[in-house]
Amino acid sequence: MSKSYLQITNDVSKALGTLRKEIPGTLEGFSAMSQNALKDGALSELQKELISLAIGVSQRCDACIGFHMKALIRLGATREQIMETLAVCTYMGGGPALMYAADAVRAYEQLQPKAE
Repeated sequence: MSKSYLQITNDVSKALGTLRKEIPGTLEGFSAMSQNALKDGALSELQKELISLAIGVSQRCDACIGFHMKALIRLGATREQIMETLAVCTYMGGGPALMYAADAVRAYEQLQPKAE
């Protein structure tokens, strides 16, 4: 059965909403850390999101792959940039990273806006 990255990100977003209500300080702190870590600096936001995707793949985190792929699409990352990032992941992480790199390709294809 194939994973649906749209469903994964929707489900996790809902669960994060519950956490935001139950442990607001923790989620506020995480959100602040995320915003500061990803803002443009010596590296662009796009470069930082490519790094985030690479870490999500290497850590085998479906939700991370989905959320960072959505961000990369929003930022206009090219397929080539994503594929090169996945190549480095495979080089550094071997077979397990290759399996999640394939999942990241599915996420990219599932989350791309459909041409009408």
